[in-house]
Amino acid sequence: MVTRASRWMSNLGAHATLKEDAFVPGAWVLSLGDAEQSHVNVGHPEEIFYEYLRRLANYIDQLKEPAAPLRVLHLGAGALTLARYVEAVRPGSTQVAVDLERELLDFVLEALPMDNQTGLTTLIGDAREVLTAELAGMEFDAVVLDIFSGAGAPAHLKVPAFYAEMKALLAPQGMVLVNVGDDPPFAFADSQIQALSQVFTSVIASAPTEIFSRKYPGNMVLAATQSKIDVALIDRLRGSGPHPGTVLFGSDLDGFGKP
Repeated sequence: MVTRASRWMSNLGAHATLKEDAFVPGAWVLSLGDAEQSHVNVGHPEEIFYEYLRRLANYIDQLKEPAAPLRVLHLGAGALTLARYVEAVRPGSTQVAVDLERELLDFVLEALPMDNQTGLTTLIGDAREVLTAELAGMEFDAVVLDIFSGAGAPAHLKVPAFYAEMKALLAPQGMVLVNVGDDPPFAFADSQIQALSQVFTSVIASAPTEIFSRKYPGNMVLAATQSKIDVALIDRLRGSGPHPGTVLFGSDLDGFGKP
């Protein structure tokens, strides 16, 4: 029998539902309304099912020394899949998770507690407002933005000024990581590459290879940093998968970011 839990989300105006994955023991699927939103394997949080989340994790794996604790800010919490991953592979990390849905974080953590929740701080609020309020003066190794649902995302979260406010919270070698869901011809992804390029020295784009043809919908992961990007880093990202995948940066991105 499949176990299910649900709770009403007042801001969304729909139920959030957690349902056991019938095929992966210990894994759960979070849906908001009728849309599947997150997948998390609480038994093995180091195992990530969604491709785009695995690509986000690949970037986190490149920060500092392997297994060294990190400071990570998650703008958009979902089932805390990436936060659980960081906790598992980087013991001692400190993390902040922000979500606009007042009931979501409590619901997820009550149903699926984290092994070591003492390193996690949760905040309810607008992703941009918390940067200059509750989080002002803090420093993070990674800021992960995972709230976009295509071009319909709130206007104040799609502009260079928002990315500049994230940059102000980054450690010198830190990265901003953005999940961008989009449809052909990927005009929204172009706009976000352009916005990041106005703020950061280096921008990298990762996605399933077919996405870069602009013919298929899907998720593109963007990474931005003030650090110099070396070829070895790109090679490691390309080798990390999921495959088939493509990682573009520098002149390879010249055809993108031009809305």
